[in-house]
Amino acid sequence: MRTTQSKYLLIISLVLGAYYLIAGIYLNNLGYFSQEALFYIEKSKIVSHGLDNKLRVMGLTAPILPFYSSFVFSGISNLLAPVIASSICTALLFYLMASALLKRLNSDFYLIILLVIFVLHPGILYVACSGKSVALVLVFFFLFFFNLLRFYRSNTTFHVSIASICLVILIFCDYKFIWLSLFFIPLVLSITIQSLNLSEQESIFRLFISFNNPSLRRKLINKTFALYIILFILPLACVVCYKLLNLTHANDLNYSVESPYATWTVLADKLTFDQLSTNLVYRLPEASILISGKIMLFCPLILVALYLFRNSTYQLLTLLTPFAFVEFLHIKYEKVFLPQEYYLMFLVLALLCILYKAQTLRNQQTLKITVAILAVVQLYTGYYFLKTSAIGEEVHFADVLLNRNPDPLQSENRDLADYINHLPNDAHVLIDDAIAYPVVAFVDDIHKLTLPYQGIFLTAIETPDKYDSYILLATEKNETTGFTQLNNRYVPVIQKNNSELRLRRVFETNDWILYKIFDK
Repeated sequence: MRTTQSKYLLIISLVLGAYYLIAGIYLNNLGYFSQEALFYIEKSKIVSHGLDNKLRVMGLTAPILPFYSSFVFSGISNLLAPVIASSICTALLFYLMASALLKRLNSDFYLIILLVIFVLHPGILYVACSGKSVALVLVFFFLFFFNLLRFYRSNTTFHVSIASICLVILIFCDYKFIWLSLFFIPLVLSITIQSLNLSEQESIFRLFISFNNPSLRRKLINKTFALYIILFILPLACVVCYKLLNLTHANDLNYSVESPYATWTVLADKLTFDQLSTNLVYRLPEASILISGKIMLFCPLILVALYLFRNSTYQLLTLLTPFAFVEFLHIKYEKVFLPQEYYLMFLVLALLCILYKAQTLRNQQTLKITVAILAVVQLYTGYYFLKTSAIGEEVHFADVLLNRNPDPLQSENRDLADYINHLPNDAHVLIDDAIAYPVVAFVDDIHKLTLPYQGIFLTAIETPDKYDSYILLATEKNETTGFTQLNNRYVPVIQKNNSELRLRRVFETNDWILYKIFDK
């Protein structure tokens, strides 16, 4: 019976993955490409077809695991690789959750609820069809908390080891999750106290008994220290090694998280803040107390999850840890609005808690009605949050998905790339991909381009006529013009240094000007 269920579940997951992929291809045909997907496409082309030393691009592009999950499929199609990766990861998330559900509940009702959410929830569709790394983040976020809950149930440290591995992968999918470990440091003591074989149930009395008994005190200290080692030593070692890798190859410990050549988030976060600051309709920054409230509005099922764990203090504190994590992110990155990713992880957490604990409630009928109603409400709040998001990319996705309106954001970049594609084979274009990666992503042959990963790039900026026949500059209207030397201020400087140099505009858009280089 269980084998049959697994086969049907695998078929459903494959169909779901195909559904996401078809939707993603349809959105691409309408012109929608996320900035993160374009960044991965451009870096994949460098790794696959680059001519110079590609080691820095191969090892320090961040987040590195989502990049390589996209790169794996670049052989099928460069432009579709990120969408293929995110579709498969989202289908995998469904399979993992549904498998855990059938093992614990064996209930068709909860499976239908899960399937409806994965098919219709706008946030899940955004995760699956946008080519972003969020799907991979949610997979390992689920596995991290799932293994912690299994440890609470079995008291077997094997599950803590698996949770530690999942935390490492989570950090390398989104570096901000390194701060999640901070909130587990005080929680470990509570977990250890609960794992001791004592008749007393209250945590404070269990702690009192443990400290007043030499044998129990020694056992408590040893077990607490062991859990710290198992849970945190691997993430700490991996982060230190990666920092040293950054220092060795880029002379900067934080290169992979602070350089626009290594990660797309640097420009994305800056642009989001600048756009909101200069917008005619000013949006107030999110207040800390409202973040948790917004999370509960976005995912009302989390209230059911908290209710199910109400009788276990340390497990309830575990579920509240992501709330503290999100509040911390809001304080640390105060100029950045929280993207969908940090709301969707509560949807995953809520579903995990329901599938893990639903069978313990006596009144199953009331629980099922409540879950069904809140799941429907959640579909609406997911649509509303996506449509009214402070992050432009999420709003564009909602508009393209729900209204099927063509997205014009990348049309100029594609036109420019098409012009470059039709240049002679011996033509070379000087481009700074810190900001021009959307253009490079649509260029067919990157052998025509002189890019920053190449050793001659800095020399080419100073003497472009010796290396290149064209040069791409950002206009004043380009929102990212301040992040590159190749902007409107470049022409007077270079012509002052080389009076023989002549530049002629051959292609122009709102954001870019392509010059042909002439040298007398």
